[in-house]
Order: sequence, then C-alpha cells, then structure tokens
Amino acid sequence: MNRIFLAALAAALLASQLTSTNAAETAPREPYGIALEGFAYPYPVHLLPVVNDGEQLDMAYMDVAAAQPNGRTVVLLHGRNFPSSYWAPVIKMLSEAGFRVVVPDQVGFGKSSKPTGELHFDNLARNTIALLDHLEINKAEIVAHSLGGMLGVGIARAYPDRLAHLVLTAPIGLEDYRLYVPPTPTEKMIETEDKLTAEAYRKQLQTNYAIKLPAEAITPFIEARFNIKGSPDYPRWLRAFVSSGQMIYREPVAHEIPLIATPTLFIMGADDHNAPGRPLAPEALRSKMGLNAELAKQLAAKMPNARAEVIPETGHLVFLEAPEKYRELVLSFLGR
Repeated sequence: MNRIFLAALAAALLASQLTSTNAAETAPREPYGIALEGFAYPYPVHLLPVVNDGEQLDMAYMDVAAAQPNGRTVVLLHGRNFPSSYWAPVIKMLSEAGFRVVVPDQVGFGKSSKPTGELHFDNLARNTIALLDHLEINKAEIVAHSLGGMLGVGIARAYPDRLAHLVLTAPIGLEDYRLYVPPTPTEKMIETEDKLTAEAYRKQLQTNYAIKLPAEAITPFIEARFNIKGSPDYPRWLRAFVSSGQMIYREPVAHEIPLIATPTLFIMGADDHNAPGRPLAPEALRSKMGLNAELAKQLAAKMPNARAEVIPETGHLVFLEAPEKYRELVLSFLGR
C-alpha cells in the first residue's frame, strides 16, 4: 500500500509538500528503500555521480529556480536526522525572494547513496563543491542546520572563496564532544540504534530537540527513519547512519569556527540544548553540555564578521517553529 503524506507541519509548514500517512494505524508498513524510495520530496530529485574513497556513489539534490531571479544561489545543508525535504518551506521562501535554491542530500543521507566506507566531513565538503561546479555556480550562500552546520564550517574553512554568507541554524558542533563523552565502539552504536523503536525515536526527537511542533508534524521524520527497516539493504543504511554519529564525535569543528572570515549568522533556539552523546557522558558533565545559544554568542564574538540571534521559546527546528522570525533574519542577512 502506498503512503500519502500530509502536506503540513503546522503553520510553519503550510507551504511544505511533505506528506504523512492516511492509512490505518494497524495497516502494515510498505518498506522504503534505503535511498528513501517511496518517500515523497517536494521538488524533482536529480543525481550527481561522485567518488568517495574509491567508491562510486550518487549524490541526490533538488535544484529549484527562483520566482524572479536575483542572480544568487542558496545551498541548504540538512541535519543528521532529517531528509532534505524538511527544507520545503525555506525553499519556497528563498525562491520567492529571488534565489535559486540547491538542496543536496549528503552522501549517507536521504536519497543519496549509503557508502560502505566511513563518512568524513572533508568528503561531504568536496561533494558539495563538486555539485556547485556541476551546476556552474561559482559562489553561493550557505544556509545550514544542525549537522549541516558542521559541514558548513568545513566548507567555509576549505573553500572560503565559494561562499558569500554563512547561516548556521541551530548548529551542533559548537563544542568538542570528546571533552565530555568517552569513545563508543561502532558495533555498540549499531546495536543501540537497531533496538530503537519508532515511539522511542519520537520521544528522543521531542526531548533532545525541544521540538515545539505538533506530534503529527514529526511523523514524516519517523516514517523516513523506520519504513526503511523492511529493506534488505537496511544494515548498510544503519552502518552509514552510525558512521555519521562517529563523524560528529571524531571530527570536531568548534576550534575552527573562530577562524571563519565569511560573514556568518547564528540563528539559535533558546530552548535548544541538543548535545550528541550526552547520555554517555559522566553524569557530572552532562549539565555542562548543550549550552548552544550561549556558545554561539561566545564564538560569534571571537569571529571577525559574525553575530548570533537567539529566538525565545524555540527548539532545534528553528526554521519550522519560528518561520516568520527566521525569514526576517535570513533575508535581512543575505541582503547585506
């Protein structure tokens, strides 16, 4: 049975074409493929061949034209637990403001290939630049969220001439998690993730991300994660997902952020205290982790051209929870 997803994420997602199931709760799930075959995206998806560590892969992306072009392009970088389709309302907002909008799924995520090897931020950065080259885009604005913020930092450091502005939306990686959390074996992480249920994952999202959206607005994220369990390739997806967690831990960017010269705007949710690995940290250290809004302010003060904006009563999904304020901040900043 095909799934039809409701095109709504409360008021913040009126423009979104994300959909949610209308089948009975007791109906069996039709499994997605591990490249999210069967999960609808709001715009056509294209594939770019890339090679990472000798492995031939495909990088999926959406390329949305501007309503009335201003000659500029925004690249949207997604987080770890979300398919890039969740950017739908931001894509619409930017397109209507005159920007071409390029929205990749990084390798290992969404509709892109799941590699057999490990994920690394430098490979993801090179893939993103290869996509810009393929689309003949010399310079772009980068708007990133969560894990995408760590990638955005890597791109700004390695390819500073390729971006004009950097917007870090509720980024993770503002602290070095190795200072708090002991290393965890990959096989142990795979075992833990494999045991996670859909309901436990929903609670995890609501708790870790302080999500203010209605419960039904989170359902597409649950579906995207758990409908792939029926795929015969699920073990490969699971290993790639765990590899992304190890990448966050092993490849910190906090020490590089103050070195970014690109004009940078942090947009933080005041209630977002997400800190990957916190449950594994010694109890005495857990309260010291995830002070993200304060960390953003401290880092911005060290940077040559940056500022931090904190939106009250907002969690990790800033652009969905406070869409009007987010629009105001982003368009004003990109208009500088």
